[in-house]
Amino acid sequence: MNNAGRSDLTEQAVQRARFKAAGPGRVLALGEVLWDVFDQSRRLGGAALNFAAHIGRMGHEAALISAVGDDQLGASALTEIQGLGINARFIQTTGRHATGTASVQLCQDGQTRFRIQRPAAYDAVRLSDPQFAAVAQWAPRWLYYGTLFMTTDQGRRTLRRLVAALPGAATVYDLNLRPECYSPELVIGLLGQARAVKFSESEMKVVARLADLPVGVEAFCRAGALRFGWEAAAVTFGQHGCAVWIDGDFSSAGGIPVEVADTVGAGDAFTAAFVHGLSMGWPPGEIAAFGNRIGALVASRPGGAPEWRMDEAPSIGG
Repeated sequence: MNNAGRSDLTEQAVQRARFKAAGPGRVLALGEVLWDVFDQSRRLGGAALNFAAHIGRMGHEAALISAVGDDQLGASALTEIQGLGINARFIQTTGRHATGTASVQLCQDGQTRFRIQRPAAYDAVRLSDPQFAAVAQWAPRWLYYGTLFMTTDQGRRTLRRLVAALPGAATVYDLNLRPECYSPELVIGLLGQARAVKFSESEMKVVARLADLPVGVEAFCRAGALRFGWEAAAVTFGQHGCAVWIDGDFSSAGGIPVEVADTVGAGDAFTAAFVHGLSMGWPPGEIAAFGNRIGALVASRPGGAPEWRMDEAPSIGG
C-alpha cells in the first residue's frame, strides 16, 4: 500500500472515532419548517425542526437551515423556534411563498397521514457564498437531512454544497417518505450521501424494493451498508420497538407501552436519540433502548416537539 493509501485509511479511522464518541456537539439540520394543521389545532412542526428541537434537549447545540414566509405564520414560527432553543441564524424569511403547512390526519389504524402544501417558503432557501462560509465556520459535527426538502433542484444543490463545505460533519439521513414527495432516483441518491440512516419499517420495505436489498432487518442493514457505505442504520417498528446496526453490530429492543396522544414527531425524536447515542459512542442495544423511550415519551404528548426533559425518559414504560 502506498503512503497515500495509508493516509486515507488513517483519516477514515479518525473520522470513524469522531463519529462514535465525540460527545454532544453542534448539529445542523437542513429541511422544512411548517405548521401541522389538525382538525382543532395548529402546531409548529416539520421533520427537520422537530429533530433540531429534540436533539437540543439532549445537550447538543442545534441550528436549522430553512425558510419561513413573510406572513403571520412565519412570524409566529420564528417566535416559537426561539423558544425551542434552536439556533435560527440560518433561517431565512422570503416573500416568494407562504410559510409551509401540512394537513394532518390521525387514522384509526394508528398511522398519521399528511397533505403537504407545495411550494412553500422552505422551497425558497438560497444560501449565498458568505452564508455557506458562515455555516462552515460554525463547524457542525452532524448534518441532518430528509427527503421532502430535496425534491427541488435547489434543495439538492444546497445539500451538495453543504456536504462539500463540511467535510468533518457526519451525515444522517432520516427518510420521512411522504406519498408523491419522492422518486426512486432521489432516495437512492440521498442514501449514498449518508453515514447514518434511519428508516421506519415501511420505508425499509420501500428501499429494499427500490435497491434490491433483503427484507430481513439485519440483512437489510448489512447489505445497505455494503452498497451505500452506511456506518450505522436504525429501523423503527412503532409500538413494537426498533433495531440498530452499527459497523456490523446489531441489536433490537421491544416497544415501550404508553398512552399515545399522537405519533407526530415521535420518529424525529427517535432520530435525535439515534444521533445522540452515536455521538456518545453507545453500543446498538443502548441506543435502541434509549431511542424507544424518547420516541414513546414524545408520542405520549401532543405535537411534534412537545416539552420534555432527559430525566423523564427512564420512567417511561417503567
